[in-house]
Order: sequence, then C-alpha cells, then structure tokens
Amino acid sequence: MSHSHNHYNNNYTKAFVIGVILNIAFVAIELGFGFIKDSMALISDASHNFSDVLGLLLAWGATALMSSKPTLNRSYGFRRVTIMASLISSVLLFAGMGAIIWESVARIGNPSNVNGYTIMGVSAIGFVINGITALMFYSGKDRDLNIKGAYLHMIGDAGVSLGVVVTGAIIIFTDWNWLDPVISILIALIIVFASWELLQDSLNLIIDMVPKNVNPVEVKNYLINLPDVEEVHDLHIWAMSTTENALTVHLVMPKKTNNDSFLKRVSNELLVKFGIHHSTVQIEQNAFDEFCRQKHPDAL
Repeated sequence: MSHSHNHYNNNYTKAFVIGVILNIAFVAIELGFGFIKDSMALISDASHNFSDVLGLLLAWGATALMSSKPTLNRSYGFRRVTIMASLISSVLLFAGMGAIIWESVARIGNPSNVNGYTIMGVSAIGFVINGITALMFYSGKDRDLNIKGAYLHMIGDAGVSLGVVVTGAIIIFTDWNWLDPVISILIALIIVFASWELLQDSLNLIIDMVPKNVNPVEVKNYLINLPDVEEVHDLHIWAMSTTENALTVHLVMPKKTNNDSFLKRVSNELLVKFGIHHSTVQIEQNAFDEFCRQKHPDAL
C-alpha cells in the first residue's frame, strides 16, 4: 500500500490582509455616498463588495485552517474546510444579489434623482481597488478554488465598477435616472452568471465528485496499462481540499511484483500526470490466481 503526501502551500496572507482592508474602506465610502445621494447602483455595488469582504475572510480563514496539523480524530486536518468556505461564499453571494434585484425592480417605476458625478467618482475608486486586489490573487487562480473565487469576485467587481462609471456619465448627459436601478439589476445578473461555475464546483467537491481537473477515464487507463496489472477495481478519486486530490484503488497483480519500487513509481506518476497528491494503492496478489481461473478456466 502506498501513500503520497505532496502539498501545494502558498502564503496569501498579505494579499488577504490588504484586500480586506481596502474593500472594507471602500464599502464604507460607497455605502455612505449611496445613501446620501440615494443611488441604488452604489448601494447595490457596496452590498456586493461587502459580501466579497465576507468571502475573502472565509477564504482566508479556510486557508489558515488547511495548514493545521492532522490529529488522530482529524487525520486529514481541516483541509475540507476550504471547500465548505467556497460553497458558503457562493450561497451568500447569490442571496445578496437576489435582494438587490428585488429592491431594484421596485425602484424602476419610481427612480430617485442621482448625481452622475458622484456615481462616476466613487465607482472609479472601486475599479482601482478591486483591480489591485484581483492582481494579488492572479497567480493562484488556476490551482485553488478559494483563490479562484477571490480573484473572480475582484476582477468581476472591477468590471462592474467600470460599468457604473459609464452609467454615471450617461445620467449626466441624459438625466435618465431610471438607468440607476436598471444597471443595478444588470450588475447583479452579471455577478450571478460569473459565479455560477464557482457554485457548481463547490457543490460537486462537497459531494466527493471527481475534481474537474482530473479525468477518471485517463487515470483508469493509466493504471490498467501498468506492467503486470491484470485488473483495476474500487477506484475512487475525490478532492480533499480546494488544492489537493486523493485516490484509492485496488490492483490485481502477480506475486512476483516488486511492491516498493512499483508503488513509489505509481504514486509519483499519479501526482505528475494527474495532480493527485494523496494516493493509496492496494495490490491484491492473492486475488491474481482467482482472476486467472475466471479468465482462463480451460487452462486448469
């Protein structure tokens, strides 16, 4: 039996600290101007930015817990908390966007007079802050679902803020105040659309579905084509966290196999070829004779 323990560990503490501080400050500014100027676009964007702060805090906490040492009762530590954090963050995001859409629809028939210059100025600040925060998570977006979630939220917010700047300019020249709640609805729908994949990925991982970046057919083909392997069964692949995958499998093989060197090779190749960090491979040598009898009954 073989166990491979290889860990992706990157410290994003500085990025989380800076991102949380910048976004909390911006939420306070944007929410204040939103209420003062009675702008639903600013209030909705501030509400979303606050949900992003919660999301950053959840991802930060989960990342910190993931590095805690395993115990007898928690043999894998708190790695799975990262998946839970991404799921909770997605659910909170969808709930917040639903509330914004509800309020904005009610305001379309009776829009408030808004100051286009204020909307433009505040949103421009948001574009800069969200863009800087997104860049800090760019390097890890393809390796960690938590970091990917933070990156997508921030880069999406930067794009939305830029859209609100354009809205402010249009209101200045046209006095189309109804555009404020309409843009709020569009903002919410864009965010929901952009976050849908993150929600799906989180749900799939929480129910132990094979991670999206691992092809189970290719893994099985690799195993069955190993020297002396006659049968592959009880193959299971799942995510231990948002960065680490695990595998267990039984291989039916003859007794002549050199287990130590063979298992080390398989473990390393599962990591390199498929990104599987924790592999448990059980060789069934006693079952080999039974397998041969079933496959070639006339040879007996």
